[in-house]
Order: sequence, then C-alpha cells, then structure tokens
Amino acid sequence: MNGNALDRLVVLFSKLPGIGKKSAGRIAYHILDSNPSFAVTLANELSGLHKAIRKCSICGGFTEADPCFVCCDPKRDSSIICVVESAQDIRIIEDGKEFSGVYHVLGGLIAPLDGVSPANLSIDKLINRLSDTKNKQVKELILALNPTVEGDTTALYLQKTLKEYSVIISRLASGMPVGGNIEYIDKLTLSRSFRGRIRI
Repeated sequence: MNGNALDRLVVLFSKLPGIGKKSAGRIAYHILDSNPSFAVTLANELSGLHKAIRKCSICGGFTEADPCFVCCDPKRDSSIICVVESAQDIRIIEDGKEFSGVYHVLGGLIAPLDGVSPANLSIDKLINRLSDTKNKQVKELILALNPTVEGDTTALYLQKTLKEYSVIISRLASGMPVGGNIEYIDKLTLSRSFRGRIRI
C-alpha cells in the first residue's frame, strides 16, 4: 500500500461498507485532529475486537459471553425464533423493542450467482434447534429477511425444508413505509402492500 500513513488510513477506511473516499478522508483527519489518546484507544479496541467478540454457540449472534445475553435471558420467549440474515440484524430488531423471542443467524442468503448455497448457511443448525428435544416448545419461526430476490429464495427454501416440523413459519410484513407517498412506491412494494394488508 503506497503513500504516507494518512493516505493508507484513508484507503483502509474507504474499504468499510457505506464509506466512500471523501468520508474516509474526513474520518482520518478527525482522528488526526483529535487527542492522540483517542487514536490509541480506537486502535486498542480494533486490535482486540476478534479476541473479545465471538459467535454465540446457540443463535450465531456476536457476543462477549457465550451464550449471548438474549439466549441466556429467561424472560425471552424461546417458543418464537426470529431468523435473520446477519448478526447486525439482531441489534436493529432489538433497538425496536418490539420482539421478545430469540434469534437465529443464517450468516447470509441463498444466492446461486454469488456461489452461496444452502450449505453455506447455518440452516442445519436451525434444523438441529427444532429437532432438539429441549426445543420442542418452539411454535413459530419469523423469517426477518430482506424483501429481495435472495431473501425470497431463502424464505421459500426454508419453508419447504422445514414443512415437516410442527412450527408456524411467518414472515415480516413489507409494504408502504409510514409517511410514504403512493405516487412514489414501486410496483413490487405496492403489490406486497396489498397482499400484506390488515383489517381495521
């Protein structure tokens, strides 16, 4: 990697998702303008991240303690498992404070064009959770997957694969966002809105 230390840092930051070269430059200059102790703390946290954080042996979410705080919480409803694409989705759902069940992280979505098959995901582990005699109380799987071609493909695969288990399989509703204007809604979203309509 060519250039000085600042240039190299900008290049590294620009490799992060959602951060372009300009944003990477602003972050790098902010660190440079800050107290040196901030850079040291940041570096220490980053260097120890993989040692401190691991995957929960039950749900696959990121945690410092194994099992994670969700899987260990006796107040959570273990009869409902929310299936998500990535560990990051758990934090987003938890921030909403609407879900009180437990989670299962697939680790991706089925995408044949990208070389991602069901074998690459933690579907077998999900089946084991349903087959485990201790988990016979599982009543529902909520598929909290993105409404994309890959998300739809994965949801359909799970529905077919898990049909032999006596568990309800549901999917998050998708449609018009709150405050949205019907004039600007795409056809697929509008179609999903009609299919997912609720009685009032």
